[in-house]
Amino acid sequence: MTVFRIGEAAELLGVSADTVRRWVDAGRLAAGRDEHGHRVIAGADLAGFVRSQAVDGEERSEESSARNRLRGIVTAVVKDTVMAQVDIQAGPFRVVSLMSREAVDALDLEVGSVAVAVIKSTTVVVERSAPAGGRGRASA
Repeated sequence: MTVFRIGEAAELLGVSADTVRRWVDAGRLAAGRDEHGHRVIAGADLAGFVRSQAVDGEERSEESSARNRLRGIVTAVVKDTVMAQVDIQAGPFRVVSLMSREAVDALDLEVGSVAVAVIKSTTVVVERSAPAGGRGRASA
């Protein structure tokens, strides 16, 4: 079974270790102890917690078949005469979109705006991260 220490779970969730500890202490996120007495979270429990925190499809402003929605803040807008590049920081993720200048102007996107990056792709590459510093250790 894959388990994560508090700091590892925090990194994956894009929050502080203190936030994860508060969730555990409040009973919102299940945790146990490893052989050294450190709090650990089972990978399946962490995945379930993340799913429970996801925005429900009913809460969307418009209907869409796209399921990958990353809400964040616009950190950069570069426009030329025809095209524009918009950078959005969504948690720990930087999302870059190339779109028409007309679309940027119509959406009134500017640095500091809240925006949602909606991603619909026919190709998604999934990689498994190599354990670094004991991340995602297997436990007997």
